[in-house]
Amino acid sequence: MQDWLMMSAGDLGRGIGRGEIDAEALCDTYLAAIAAHPARDRIYSAVTEDRARAEAAAAGARAKAGQRRGPLDGVPVSWKDLFDSAGVATEAGSALLAGRVPVRDAEVLRNATAGGLVCLGKTHMSELAFSGLGLNPITATPPCVNDAEAVPGGSSSGAAASVAFGLAACGIGSDTGGSVRIPSAWNDLVGLKTTAGRVSCEGVVPLCARFDTVGPLARNVEDAALALAAIEGGRSADLRGASLKGARFAALQTVVMDDLREGPEAAHAAAIAMLREAGAVIDEIAAPEVAEAMPLSPVLYTGEAYGLWRDEIEAAPEKMFAPILERFRGGAAFSAADYVAAWRKLDSLRAAWHARVAGYDAVLMPAAPNLPPDQARLMRDDEYYVTENLLTLRNTRVGNLMGLCAVTLPTGVPSCGIMLCGKPNQEERLLRVAAAAEAALGTS
Repeated sequence: MQDWLMMSAGDLGRGIGRGEIDAEALCDTYLAAIAAHPARDRIYSAVTEDRARAEAAAAGARAKAGQRRGPLDGVPVSWKDLFDSAGVATEAGSALLAGRVPVRDAEVLRNATAGGLVCLGKTHMSELAFSGLGLNPITATPPCVNDAEAVPGGSSSGAAASVAFGLAACGIGSDTGGSVRIPSAWNDLVGLKTTAGRVSCEGVVPLCARFDTVGPLARNVEDAALALAAIEGGRSADLRGASLKGARFAALQTVVMDDLREGPEAAHAAAIAMLREAGAVIDEIAAPEVAEAMPLSPVLYTGEAYGLWRDEIEAAPEKMFAPILERFRGGAAFSAADYVAAWRKLDSLRAAWHARVAGYDAVLMPAAPNLPPDQARLMRDDEYYVTENLLTLRNTRVGNLMGLCAVTLPTGVPSCGIMLCGKPNQEERLLRVAAAAEAALGTS
């Protein structure tokens, strides 16, 4: 049964469907593993044992009756602690929201529950989702699977750890500037950033509403596709027969290749070579609009984030981790006119981007320019915290600024991912290409 803990969600679902895996026994195995894990309280903010067991029992009964609701019916998953869950604290990693208990599940959680997924509980995260590092001394900092001294990436830090350490078959997180993809890359997972507006954010604690997205952190591309279908209440992308023969990729050079650390640079080059060997045509491209968009980030992100959270923050600023507080307060420097002008500029830059990459199946870049930073140094060195946080989020932010869907894949080098950016609302096409790339990289 311990083998179940490292099986893919898709394989677990198929095992339940064939009668080889009992949904209740599977749930109990996960709950026991969570309870026994030394980092349990750094990964899960709440474990919903009663709910999980009840949902698993219902899934088991449906399986025996031949009435399964979908391919992940009976599969246990975790939820980042910004998804409302009825009767269970949803605090978004912040003391500002301590004791906040919703009366209703978020829409994505309701959809997943209707599809038979088993809710194991809530996972820790960066405070109010406003950091790519995963460092949170206010609640907890989850571990990184590849480096016990490092941060795991954020803000969906516990979501990644829950999957990487075998404490959930899949994790559901959110991505505003890289918060699904960074922890996925640093913990050797597949992370899917959906197009803003595609997946419901009803009942999700917001950060920047125009950039906030919901997506899965998973063991492979198939699991990401199945999880996306589950949280939407739809059908999964068809990945059968996916191939890179004839695929056209653009390898972005602007901004995202600057200041790469040695490990990510070598891993990216090797991954590009493997994709070419598998039949993909890869052109190196420059995109000046990316360089123009980057300086808009402070007004677009911090302006909206501070506007949304100002009253709560200024009522009790002492409750916040100082670097997060400082980042939020940076938004006070921008006017409404600044914000409107920045969005108008970004819309024009997005149009230039879409015209430039229209002929490509995906745009490639390193998921993160750096490796997971040392947790202790981040706590004692303010300048290191700021520079590492901004560098960490730089490449992933391209996908958010340009309004894309994107997926990060493991490269086979620990904590080094390669990111594929697709076109808006073309997740199914992107996932199909990503499945072929995954096979070429040998990481599935």
